[in-house]
Amino acid sequence: MSPLPSPSAGRLGGPPSIPALVRTRVRAAVRRPARLTPEQAAGRALILRLVSLLLQYPDSELTSARTELTTVVEALPASPAADHLARFTDWFAAQDPEALERHYVEMFDLRRKSSLYLTYYLHGDTRRRCMALLTLNQRYKAAGWDTDGGELPDHLPVVLEFAALAGPGGGEAPLRQHGRGLELIHQALTDADSSYRHVLAALLTLLPPPTDADRAAVAQLVAEGPPNEEVGLDPYGTYGDGEFAPPGTFVPPTPAPSTCVPPAPTSRTEGPR
Repeated sequence: MSPLPSPSAGRLGGPPSIPALVRTRVRAAVRRPARLTPEQAAGRALILRLVSLLLQYPDSELTSARTELTTVVEALPASPAADHLARFTDWFAAQDPEALERHYVEMFDLRRKSSLYLTYYLHGDTRRRCMALLTLNQRYKAAGWDTDGGELPDHLPVVLEFAALAGPGGGEAPLRQHGRGLELIHQALTDADSSYRHVLAALLTLLPPPTDADRAAVAQLVAEGPPNEEVGLDPYGTYGDGEFAPPGTFVPPTPAPSTCVPPAPTSRTEGPR
């Protein structure tokens, strides 16, 4: 019988070693969602849609549906994601609507570490972010999905809706690509003691767990912020707690350069968007 290849064989251009093959297959299995039954796929899509809905601005239409949302969450099969969503909807149902609006703006509009625009964490305000937004738009169009231009393509509720529609393979690929940004948002919401942390926690239960490299990258983001190359955005406003830059240099992470995609319309006037 031929001896097993040495551990260094793969590095020297020969056949990969048995341990190397195992590591490769384990990494691939972690990154790739398991094959799901139709019922499991439908349940996963429902959770993604609920997370998408609960991360949207709590306008009158959303707050008026709180009873229905709570009922849907209570009917979910037992899972860590369902438990996190139940914790959030309990809080959500008990809040005054105006207080919900103020809290949402504070968490997601005025804090860079919990902005819902995912390409910002990977590319900052740089020209690379423009290309990332265009790539997302192309992915949506290739799948036959039209976002109607209501939001930027990297807005987390938009990315979640696409994942629910397109499925756990290609549909969830943007979520996996921006896993470090999602970890940072969850950490920032946890540090702020915001109940929205439960919504992010529910989402993270569906994604591959962070590696040591991911944790190190998130820690670096916390300390230094994303890449910084201004692309025509003028600073305005001031930073609050949880922001990346020192006071006086606040540049909101949106909108993207006008040459990428049209700016996202918003009906909110509370603070920069």
